[in-house]
Amino acid sequence: MTWAETLQTSWAAVKAHTMRSLLTVLGILIGIAAVIMTVGLGLGTQKDVSEQISSLGSNLLIVSPGSSTSTDGARGGFGSGTTLTAADAEALDSDVNTPDISAVAAEKTTSLSLEANDTNWTTSVTGTTESWLDVRSRELLAGEFITEADQAAGSSVVVLGSETAEELYGTTNVVGTTVSIDGKTFEVVGVLASAGSDSSSNLDDIAIVPMSTAANVLIGGTDSASVSTIYLQAVSTEQLSAAYQEAESLLLNLHGIASSDGADFSIDSQDALVGTATAVYETLTVLLTGIAGLSLLVGGIGVMNIMLVSVTERTREIGLRKALGAPGWAIRRQFLVEAAILGLTGGLAGAILGIGAAFALPGIIGSSVVISPVAVIGSIGIAVAIGVTFGVYPATRAAKLAPIDALRSD
Repeated sequence: MTWAETLQTSWAAVKAHTMRSLLTVLGILIGIAAVIMTVGLGLGTQKDVSEQISSLGSNLLIVSPGSSTSTDGARGGFGSGTTLTAADAEALDSDVNTPDISAVAAEKTTSLSLEANDTNWTTSVTGTTESWLDVRSRELLAGEFITEADQAAGSSVVVLGSETAEELYGTTNVVGTTVSIDGKTFEVVGVLASAGSDSSSNLDDIAIVPMSTAANVLIGGTDSASVSTIYLQAVSTEQLSAAYQEAESLLLNLHGIASSDGADFSIDSQDALVGTATAVYETLTVLLTGIAGLSLLVGGIGVMNIMLVSVTERTREIGLRKALGAPGWAIRRQFLVEAAILGLTGGLAGAILGIGAAFALPGIIGSSVVISPVAVIGSIGIAVAIGVTFGVYPATRAAKLAPIDALRSD
């Protein structure tokens, strides 16, 4: 019997029991679709997290101050201190001190009330410099950003986040208007384009003013020279580690600290955040894929079941073919091909269902689903392998039937 004849005979046998074959295929279909979807959800979530972290800025290092201690000895959380200053930021922005750092943006942040058109809104007011826009990878929706001249003059100008503008004015078309910040009048010179949210704050609910204005007009006090955060942009991703070492060494020297163990600041990188998030979601993807694998196992058992039933029902047919001279390997090959057809059909149908769901789900659950070609092709291959593997026993049993016993079977 040729391969073409085997395929023709096997396909006819599968079609002869359509309902039973469909139920068997359904088990494999669900398992394959589940594998494609779980892998896609895992990859999609990793993509979303990476994009959110990247929205902080490219090749970014984040320098935060150490903890504070009150007069009664109570220690605040890490990042609550005033150990970082504008002078630290200026030193870090030196090509001589830190050649692998391309740009620096310090922030001085507090929460203040804004008023406009008889509407008030409390938001995060951040004092910074003109480099902030590039370092944080932000864009303007309208107007312009604060300039070096604004910083030098301590100008009363502000750039609003898109959500802040909407809350105060009901529109983002606000360039040229005025807003009161903590009772002081500021001119709105620009509006930031939307950037969504990060893990701790709404990036669109913010008001940006010159650092000098924040220090001398809005915040002031004994800690006017301190900054809340310093953002460092490395020259490239490959030089991020070198930038980290340069920043740490310089700050330790400036603060008179001999060892990094006693540092009164911390430096975090996006690589660490991305690595942690990716590890979590990889573990989750493996777990969900394992669960989907159980569905494939059930589907494989279904294939073996239908093939065993088929052997039983077709005992006389098998006996007749062997009596007419069909060798055992031909019988075995036919049943294996039937099992492979069931597996391939289930695999293709499951892949189509999984890909279709990957296009439909993002609009429903609000999370990306990434279609992995490796997962799709691999799942189809696994489906065929499951069909063949679970078809080996029924095929072998059919091949071993003695012709005389098979012909006597009722």
